[in-house]
Formats: sequence, structure tokens, C-alpha cells
Amino acid sequence: MYEFIAFYLFATVITVLFLITVFSKNALYSMSALAGGMIFISGLFFLLEAEFIGVVQIVVYTGAVMALYAFGMMFFDTAREVKENIAAKKVIYTLWIFVSILLVVIICAPIFTGSIQASTPIDENLSNTAALGLLMFTEYLAAFELTAVMLLVAMMAGIILVSRRLDTGVSS
Repeated sequence: MYEFIAFYLFATVITVLFLITVFSKNALYSMSALAGGMIFISGLFFLLEAEFIGVVQIVVYTGAVMALYAFGMMFFDTAREVKENIAAKKVIYTLWIFVSILLVVIICAPIFTGSIQASTPIDENLSNTAALGLLMFTEYLAAFELTAVMLLVAMMAGIILVSRRLDTGVSS
């Protein structure tokens, strides 16, 4: 029961944050929502007891988003004052307090009930990282390599798009 509630809560928060990333007109809001979404994705990994991948998610991907955030800050005029028009501040604060309390309850629930059990057999001789490496480079090797190629293509496409924009003098 704990896993279902936590999964659906994390999935909902991730979806909302990524929708904010896509549909927000303010680039800084988009980057902040993207970083938050990456943090909650790592929460899914921690929920699956894949601590190593969760930490890598936080360090690598959220770190990359924060670097993107820093580059985005360089392109904005910080001297200009930004006026925000948020009509329902009390509703937003209430929702965030409710979500925070719900997260604390979800995280603390298995500690008090003692009902956490692994769904797959655990090999006592291997650490979490060793078991992950063994599984990734045997059973999921094709998916791992395909993901690496996709990330390489995305990186090259980003570099090409930025270089074309800089060559033509187009500003965002």
C-alpha cells in the first residue's frame, strides 16, 4: 500500500513539474520545475531501493539542470524588475504544505510499520551497485547502449542548434 501511494504521488508531482517545464513562458520557472522533476524521479529510484541510481540521478542530471539554470541566468537582464501576478497564493501555499506533510507520512510509514519487503530475491554476496551493474550489462545491455546513443545524439543536436543561433545572431 505504501509503495502505491508513494508511486502515484511522485508520478503526479513529476508530471505536473514537467508540464510546468513545457508550458511555462518564464525560462527560470521552467528550469526550476525541471530540476524539481529530476529530484522527484530520484525519489522513484529510492522507492525501488535503487539507492545508487537515485544518487546518480540527483548528482548528474539535477546537476546538469542546475548548470543549464546558471547559463540561463547569464542570458537574462537581472537589472530589470519582474512583476509576478499570482492570484491564488493561499491555495498554492496550502497545496505545498499538504504535499509536504503527505511526503513525510509516506516516507515515515514503512519505518513504523516494518512492512518493507523485497519483491525479487536478494543475493547477499553482491552489493546494490554490483547487482545493478551485473543486471545492466547482461540483461539490459541493448537498452543501456541505445540510451547512450540517444543521449549523444541529443547533445550533438543541442550543440548544433545553439551554434546556428549564434552564427545568425538570433536572440531568444
